[in-house]
Amino acid sequence: MRTFKVMALTLAGVLSVGVVNAQDEVEVSVGADVVTNYLWRGQKLGEGSIQPTLGISYNGLSIGAWGSYGITNPDDTKEFDLTVAYTTGGFNVGITDYFFTDQYDGTKYFKYNAHETAHVFEFNVGYDFGPLSVQWFTNFAGADGYNKDGERAYSSYMELAAPFKLGGLDWSASLGVVPFATSFYSDADGFAVTNLSIKTTKDIKVTDTFSVPVFGQITANPSNGKAYFALGFTLNP
Repeated sequence: MRTFKVMALTLAGVLSVGVVNAQDEVEVSVGADVVTNYLWRGQKLGEGSIQPTLGISYNGLSIGAWGSYGITNPDDTKEFDLTVAYTTGGFNVGITDYFFTDQYDGTKYFKYNAHETAHVFEFNVGYDFGPLSVQWFTNFAGADGYNKDGERAYSSYMELAAPFKLGGLDWSASLGVVPFATSFYSDADGFAVTNLSIKTTKDIKVTDTFSVPVFGQITANPSNGKAYFALGFTLNP
């Protein structure tokens, strides 16, 4: 399940490749989440889905791919995203190319014409202070939404996330807002609180050497008055 699209922060299942030179290390990550609902920034984008991820990182720089494919409703949007990100200390910055197969009829991947492309390009920047992380995301090209004047909205989203431990489990609480009007985020006619989420993860032991991370998430969207509950598990190689 995707909480926010920063591949340097949220790549599931790390398979390290032993390429070590002095203090440098290359890591390849591969895995997949299986979820009962596809929740993203306070919105439900699909029913039961499988969400594979693949990435490579080196010395703070990462390149990752992420996807979502409906397994209970074949009509759900098929999504394929690519992210380039850089992290140093608590600071991170990145660019994501989102691709949605149902954005326009006759969708083609290598079609980038304005008002016809199914790609959305987003810039993100953030900082992880430890007890609290802050992320800002802005669409800068592609199939962005529109503001009240019918112009490109440069749709943006900001999220605060705080990890904590409770009952022996790892938890994370998130608050997400859309700062100004855009059709890209449903029901955001101006400043809107769109995401109040809490998530926890527990490793379920299968054998002495293999366990499966299982997670649950409750999400409320005060902007549209809806709430969602999702369960999922992560498949690691």
